[in-house]
Amino acid sequence: MPLRSIVVVSDSERFGQMKTLSGRIIEERRKHMRMTQGQLAAKVGIGARWLREIESGNPKSTIENHMRCAFALGLTASHMFIPLMFIENDVKFPIELLLDDPSGLEKRCIESIGDYYIESFTRMFRPGAGRSDPQMRG
Repeated sequence: MPLRSIVVVSDSERFGQMKTLSGRIIEERRKHMRMTQGQLAAKVGIGARWLREIESGNPKSTIENHMRCAFALGLTASHMFIPLMFIENDVKFPIELLLDDPSGLEKRCIESIGDYYIESFTRMFRPGAGRSDPQMRG
């Protein structure tokens, strides 16, 4: 059986990819809201030049400033962390998922996580759990 090649991505590369995606989402959302860079920058309390750096995904931009811009545009933390899950699993993220209102996507993610843990918890209390359930073996 051939070995699967593993691509090692550093944390800084992951954060760089996340900031690039975040910047694009912030820019698209700002344009969708018909807001200028100057208007958003003033609302967030940063310079328009720095907002351009954020929107371009500058690796020196801080996650805090990305979040401040996102919140000012009505976005939530999911605009950064859902794409990060895709990046960590080496899956291309469809940016269109977050351009409009991501609340439905967020709700589904939370429900899926809750369902997963409820199923996991109930498996622990089934008779014979752990002996024949391959998911419970270490």
